[in-house]
Amino acid sequence: MSSLYHRHRAVIPDWVALYYKNPLELTHGEGRYVWDADGRRYLDFFGGILTTMTAHALPEVTKAVAEQAGRIIHSSTLYLNRPMVELAERIAALSGIPDARVFFTTSGTEANDTALLLATAYRRSSQILAMRNSYHGRSFSTVGITGNRAWSPTGLSPLQTLYVHGGVRGRGPFAEYSDERFIDACVADLEDLLGHTHDVAALIAEPIQGVGGFTSPPDGLYAAFRRVLDRHGILWIADEVQTGWGRTGEHFWGWQAHGQAGPPDMLTFAKGIGNGMSIGGVVARAEIMNCLDANSISTFGGSPVTMAAGLANLGYLLEHDLQGNARRVGGLLIERLRGVAAGVDAVREVRGRGLMIGIELTEPGTARANPDAASAVLERTRENGLLIGKGGGHDTSALRIAPPLSLTVAEAEEGAAILEQALRSL
Repeated sequence: MSSLYHRHRAVIPDWVALYYKNPLELTHGEGRYVWDADGRRYLDFFGGILTTMTAHALPEVTKAVAEQAGRIIHSSTLYLNRPMVELAERIAALSGIPDARVFFTTSGTEANDTALLLATAYRRSSQILAMRNSYHGRSFSTVGITGNRAWSPTGLSPLQTLYVHGGVRGRGPFAEYSDERFIDACVADLEDLLGHTHDVAALIAEPIQGVGGFTSPPDGLYAAFRRVLDRHGILWIADEVQTGWGRTGEHFWGWQAHGQAGPPDMLTFAKGIGNGMSIGGVVARAEIMNCLDANSISTFGGSPVTMAAGLANLGYLLEHDLQGNARRVGGLLIERLRGVAAGVDAVREVRGRGLMIGIELTEPGTARANPDAASAVLERTRENGLLIGKGGGHDTSALRIAPPLSLTVAEAEEGAAILEQALRSL
């Protein structure tokens, strides 16, 4: 082990996980590649947990950061902030939410925290609906609504959380149903649950569950939920921290796969918009965003430097149609991986869309999770020059593949070949 690893263990909490038996120190990156402290190059298929959205060291972003830092780095929300207003205007217009207001935070956790505050204040209720297998952050309130035991270290919470079926298509009591019957059964479960509750503030849901292993329901489930929620006055919060900005290829936001009943009341975002800079936020209808009857600010949310990065990054993404690239290259990659998986007994499912792809590993011929196999593939791909992630609600047995959205066809094939070798070695 490196000396840096031992220094890390001496000062960083034990619960801050590190990938790999011999943890990696990344020193720099360019495009879709990163280098470690020994000078070895890796193709990056995880992007710092879906955060390096466009490319490493993207010149447009680094230039915007340097220029803004040379003028003023910090001011807080107590002063007018031109980059913050400009980015808010662009996000509000792109959100699909009418009369939208935008509040910036520094992370997805804080964004979801803010959305929960708004929902409970607006509805005057502390009851929240969440999805099984979900993940929404590491703060006290977001841990309390997370439906994944591996990421929820305490049962204490300021909220009463009730969990709904539907976030995972391939497991659970409705897994064998057709898509139509699956949606009907999940809606019936929601209706039954609401019959046992007082007024509920909101449903929070990831259109594609990130930490849960890139699982998702059939398209239209949340639209069907929305029709039920509307009858009860319950808000819908779309957690777009991992699905936003065109990563799924087919849509700019994940909620648009469920948009038949209209946009969500709120959406939360983070990760990719900053391309590595700390940006999160909430978009909500004005009446919801303005419902707080006490003062609030954000010291670091909306920082001029991070906003400049976000503006440059979003501009690059739109001008170069990276959503379209995610659809095209991601479509080729997922079909290539499904072809590989057909010959590997340990692969239960290859799922996802765009450049958000999950490979679930189980004990061959069963549905039992196989976390050892996932760890083995993670190690083997690293040895061969590819970085991927892992997750899943069943003992972390899903591989997570989420490269920067500028991935080329040649790079997709390079990564797929390394994955094929690692999977066939199981």
